Amino acid sequence: MYVDMDHVLCDYAAGFVSHKAKYPALAFPQSKPGLYESLDPIPDAIESYTWLHEHPKLDVYILSAPSIKNPHSYAEKRIWVEKYLGMTVVEDLIISPHKHLNKGDYLIDDMPSGKGQNNFGGQLILFGSEEFPNWTSVARYFKSKIES
Repeated sequence: MYVDMDHVLCDYAAGFVSHKAKYPALAFPQSKPGLYESLDPIPDAIESYTWLHEHPKLDVYILSAPSIKNPHSYAEKRIWVEKYLGMTVVEDLIISPHKHLNKGDYLIDDMPSGKGQNNFGGQLILFGSEEFPNWTSVARYFKSKIES
């Protein structure tokens, strides 16, 4: 199982607005260091991810696409993971702009395409969709799959 970061574990939208306010003259404020490591978690993301990651029937990794024009994004995403999820999860962090290259049963992502999600070999759990609007719905889905 793979879990995306931006808009799934991290509140990128709110972080972007805040960063844009700090750097209003920049067309791409995400290129300025500090954005990714300052993002707040999405509600229930930390608890839900931790439950999935620690479940003995699951093998869970974070799979996040970098901002390829911002080399700081790679380090800042790693810093964020350590801060909110710990060093054990840092070992399970994959940063790649090509999500379809990873093999697995599930990908929890907020985008249906753009970074290879549409060619991922397993099931795409579209976070923020009508079926999976939040982490409560995602956790409920996986609890039913695991316990059945």
